[in-house]
Amino acid sequence: MKTAHDLVLAAKRRITEVPIEQADQALLWADVLLDVREADEFASGHLPGAIHVSRGLLEFKLGGTPSLAARDLKVVLYCKTSGRAALAAVVMQDMGYLDVVSIAGGYDAWVATGRPVVKPEQPSFD
Repeated sequence: MKTAHDLVLAAKRRITEVPIEQADQALLWADVLLDVREADEFASGHLPGAIHVSRGLLEFKLGGTPSLAARDLKVVLYCKTSGRAALAAVVMQDMGYLDVVSIAGGYDAWVATGRPVVKPEQPSFD
Protein backbone atom coordinates (compact mmCIF):
# COMPACT_ATOMS: atom_id res chain seq x y z
CA MET A 1 0.00 0.00 0.00
CA LYS A 2 1.27 3.47 -0.89
CA THR A 3 1.67 6.16 1.73
CA ALA A 4 1.14 9.88 1.36
CA HIS A 5 4.92 10.22 1.20
CA ASP A 6 5.05 7.71 -1.69
CA LEU A 7 2.42 9.70 -3.57
CA VAL A 8 4.30 12.96 -3.06
CA LEU A 9 7.58 11.43 -4.26
CA ALA A 10 5.84 10.07 -7.37
CA ALA A 11 4.24 13.46 -8.01
CA LYS A 12 7.58 15.25 -7.68
CA ARG A 13 9.00 13.00 -10.39
CA ARG A 14 6.25 14.21 -12.76
CA ILE A 15 6.33 17.94 -12.12
CA THR A 16 8.67 20.90 -12.27
CA GLU A 17 9.76 22.29 -8.93
CA VAL A 18 11.34 25.71 -8.89
CA PRO A 19 14.16 26.07 -6.33
CA ILE A 20 13.44 28.79 -3.78
CA GLU A 21 16.33 30.81 -5.24
CA GLN A 22 14.40 31.02 -8.53
CA ALA A 23 10.95 31.59 -7.02
CA ASP A 24 10.96 35.36 -7.57
CA GLN A 25 11.65 34.84 -11.27
CA ALA A 26 8.92 32.21 -11.50
CA LEU A 27 6.44 34.64 -9.98
CA LEU A 28 7.32 37.27 -12.58
CA TRP A 29 6.60 34.65 -15.27
CA ALA A 30 3.33 33.48 -13.73
CA ASP A 31 -0.20 34.48 -14.65
CA VAL A 32 -1.47 33.16 -11.34
CA LEU A 33 -0.04 32.14 -7.96
CA LEU A 34 -2.10 29.54 -6.11
CA ASP A 35 -1.78 28.78 -2.41
CA VAL A 36 -3.16 25.27 -1.93
CA ARG A 37 -2.93 25.22 1.87
CA GLU A 38 -5.96 25.25 4.14
CA ALA A 39 -7.88 28.49 4.75
CA ASP A 40 -6.48 28.99 8.26
CA GLU A 41 -2.93 28.62 6.96
CA PHE A 42 -3.59 31.17 4.22
CA ALA A 43 -5.16 33.58 6.72
CA SER A 44 -2.11 33.40 8.99
CA GLY A 45 0.17 34.55 6.16
CA HIS A 46 0.68 34.05 2.44
CA LEU A 47 2.78 35.15 -0.51
CA PRO A 48 1.87 38.54 -1.97
CA GLY A 49 -0.61 38.16 -4.82
CA ALA A 50 -1.56 34.58 -3.97
CA ILE A 51 -5.04 33.25 -4.55
CA HIS A 52 -6.27 30.70 -2.05
CA VAL A 53 -7.61 27.41 -3.42
CA SER A 54 -7.28 24.63 -0.87
CA ARG A 55 -5.92 21.35 -2.23
CA GLY A 56 -9.11 19.51 -1.38
CA LEU A 57 -11.23 21.79 -3.58
CA LEU A 58 -8.74 22.46 -6.36
CA GLU A 59 -10.38 20.49 -9.16
CA PHE A 60 -13.80 21.99 -8.40
CA LYS A 61 -12.52 25.57 -8.08
CA LEU A 62 -10.56 25.32 -11.33
CA GLY A 63 -13.61 24.02 -13.16
CA GLY A 64 -15.94 26.62 -11.66
CA THR A 65 -13.79 29.73 -11.91
CA PRO A 66 -13.67 31.20 -15.43
CA SER A 67 -10.49 33.19 -14.73
CA LEU A 68 -8.67 29.93 -13.90
CA ALA A 69 -10.11 27.81 -16.72
CA ALA A 70 -7.59 28.56 -19.50
CA ARG A 71 -5.27 25.59 -19.85
CA ASP A 72 -2.40 27.78 -21.06
CA LEU A 73 -2.25 29.81 -17.83
CA LYS A 74 1.23 29.97 -16.35
CA VAL A 75 0.64 28.73 -12.80
CA VAL A 76 2.90 28.69 -9.75
CA LEU A 77 1.72 26.61 -6.79
CA TYR A 78 2.85 26.41 -3.20
CA CYS A 79 1.82 24.88 0.10
CA LYS A 80 3.59 24.65 3.47
CA THR A 81 6.56 22.50 2.44
CA SER A 82 5.74 21.42 -1.16
CA GLY A 83 3.95 18.07 -0.82
CA ARG A 84 0.40 19.26 -1.41
CA ALA A 85 1.60 21.59 -4.16
CA ALA A 86 3.26 18.66 -5.93
CA LEU A 87 0.04 16.66 -5.77
CA ALA A 88 -1.91 19.70 -6.98
CA ALA A 89 0.50 20.18 -9.90
CA VAL A 90 -0.05 16.58 -11.02
CA VAL A 91 -3.81 17.06 -10.87
CA MET A 92 -3.57 20.25 -12.90
CA GLN A 93 -1.40 18.51 -15.50
CA ASP A 94 -3.93 15.68 -15.65
CA MET A 95 -6.64 18.29 -16.20
CA GLY A 96 -4.70 19.63 -19.19
CA TYR A 97 -2.89 22.63 -17.72
CA LEU A 98 0.33 23.10 -19.68
CA ASP A 99 2.51 25.42 -17.57
CA VAL A 100 2.40 24.48 -13.89
CA VAL A 101 5.32 24.66 -11.47
CA SER A 102 5.65 24.27 -7.72
CA ILE A 103 7.93 26.17 -5.35
CA ALA A 104 10.35 23.71 -3.72
CA GLY A 105 10.09 23.96 0.05
CA GLY A 106 6.85 25.93 -0.16
CA TYR A 107 5.82 28.67 2.22
CA ASP A 108 8.30 27.58 4.88
CA ALA A 109 11.24 27.98 2.48
CA TRP A 110 9.88 31.35 1.32
CA VAL A 111 9.70 32.63 4.91
CA ALA A 112 13.07 31.12 5.86
CA THR A 113 14.77 33.13 3.11
CA GLY A 114 13.24 36.39 4.35
CA ARG A 115 10.91 37.00 1.43
CA PRO A 116 7.81 39.15 2.03
CA VAL A 117 4.52 37.72 3.23
CA VAL A 118 1.06 39.19 3.62
CA LYS A 119 -0.38 38.83 7.11
CA PRO A 120 -3.92 40.15 7.28
CA GLU A 121 -4.62 42.24 10.34
CA GLN A 122 -6.83 40.53 12.88
CA PRO A 123 -9.37 42.66 14.73
CA SER A 124 -8.50 43.52 18.29
CA PHE A 125 -11.21 43.24 20.89
CA ASP A 126 -9.23 44.84 23.71
